[in-house]
Amino acid sequence: MTALSRRVFAISAASAAAGLGVAATAQSSVADEPSPQAAASLGLSNSNAAIHQEVVFVASPGRVYRTLTDARLFDKVVLLSGAVQEMSLAGAPAVISAVPGGAFSLFAGYITGRQIELSPGVRIVQTWRSAAWAPHVYSIARFELVDDPRGAKVVFDHTGFPNSDALGLASGWRKHYWEPMAKVLA
Repeated sequence: MTALSRRVFAISAASAAAGLGVAATAQSSVADEPSPQAAASLGLSNSNAAIHQEVVFVASPGRVYRTLTDARLFDKVVLLSGAVQEMSLAGAPAVISAVPGGAFSLFAGYITGRQIELSPGVRIVQTWRSAAWAPHVYSIARFELVDDPRGAKVVFDHTGFPNSDALGLASGWRKHYWEPMAKVLA
């Protein structure tokens, strides 16, 4: 976390605390950071993997949003990704709820989760999990859709997954989402 983002976080936390009637200060500096040993004793970790990818599609943000939230359109992505054949998955169609709190099931049920936030043409936030993970493990996938001179930029962040899956997930997003989506949206 950069010094600026720590400061913004500290100011936000102080504002929230003040709104709850709790006294807090918004002062933060790099010197205020605990040592690695102190951080570990507090349960802090700076070693969690995260994925940040940005990809531009020749389509409007609304069209990209629909492709990610309409099961019929997303099935085209799945078919073009080759994942069904690669992973020997039965061809069960995608199921995608269009309401916050609703469930989704993709890639023949290999990927499941719930919609946390749905802002048409702007943002999708999901709990997201692989069938290969332990039953209690869920990650967060966040798709920000931004206008771009070439079309729509997806600013994508994925956190909370097992560190050992980082490389596979990072390449999987490109291979099974972004590349086939580019073909669907062409």
